[in-house]
Amino acid sequence: MAGYIMTLDNLESLKICINTGTYSTNLSSPKGIWSKQHEGTFADYFSMKENDNIYFFIKRKIYGIGKLVSIKEHCTYLNYIDADKPVLTGKYQYDNSKALLPYGTIGNRCFCIFEPCPLFFNNGIDMDDVLSSNPSKFRMLRALWKLSFIKIDDEENQALFDIILKRNENNIISGNDSFGFTKSTHEFIGRNVTKKHILKSDVILESCKNKTIIKHEMAIEAALCDKLIHDNDTPFGKWDYISHQVVASPFKAIDYMDKMDVFGYRYIHGYKTRSKYLVIEVKKDIAKKEVVDQIMKYVDWIQAEYAYGDYSMIEAYIVASNFTKDIIEYRNLQCIRNFSKGYRPTISCKWDYVKLIRYSYEGAGLSFEVV
Repeated sequence: MAGYIMTLDNLESLKICINTGTYSTNLSSPKGIWSKQHEGTFADYFSMKENDNIYFFIKRKIYGIGKLVSIKEHCTYLNYIDADKPVLTGKYQYDNSKALLPYGTIGNRCFCIFEPCPLFFNNGIDMDDVLSSNPSKFRMLRALWKLSFIKIDDEENQALFDIILKRNENNIISGNDSFGFTKSTHEFIGRNVTKKHILKSDVILESCKNKTIIKHEMAIEAALCDKLIHDNDTPFGKWDYISHQVVASPFKAIDYMDKMDVFGYRYIHGYKTRSKYLVIEVKKDIAKKEVVDQIMKYVDWIQAEYAYGDYSMIEAYIVASNFTKDIIEYRNLQCIRNFSKGYRPTISCKWDYVKLIRYSYEGAGLSFEVV
């Protein structure tokens, strides 16, 4: 399972989140259209799944452990109806009495739901202690900078889970030295949540459409995170883990690190063994040759960091509004890798799995067509 590390300013905020079993990012006010920053936050909420772990980061220390739980089939919701519309006034004006959360302001537009797993320990673990406990497993945690929260994959999550449990072993059975949690907020949400509170990417797309084209690539990323988690009927197939803006370069200054638009993997059915890796590069306009070079850079990174030489484990896609004949021909020439598998005997293999996907917006979500 994946994990999420939420950043907070102080322990009082942490106590409120844990006591209510909810977390909500406080979004800045939009100006009639969602910004890329807003869309990125929504994308993270779309990718959340029941049983994913949740942790909190405050002033160098990480506190845990919780897990996401569903109420009426969803572990994320809008805090109030129409909260996914980028407006502040009129009929969508915020009314605290109709919000699902017992705290916050108009900026708390959506939230996730969790419970202790097994406990939220008072003993926070210093970031350096966490990173040194299993150095090879931590990728995204090292890139936690100027973000409301980050998503980590199952291996990184397990490493974080392990160090927190080991440092709190004496408190697991006794339940001592842990934060309090009550179910009253969950019960209130269960009584008052409606279908209108369900978080959907279509509304995010609607705010930045230009006829059939979407103005922000981040909005397309958000929609892909939504669809690849909840909709199996796409050209991309079904994936067990989906995230966006995943680091894809050696560690360096955060602002200069390369990040994949969408990254994912699937397991062998019935097991926790990874079978395939996914990378998607998004362009809101007509694709150019540079995007082909870019996707192959990410493919080579995944091969080295995750698939360990086996290109056959990778599926790559370029999503754009259209593709010219030159781009298709360039893809056919550049998107090839020759590699070998096995030792006795050695098998020569050829990889050429980069698919071009044309997107369009028709007012009811994105539609995709394989070129």
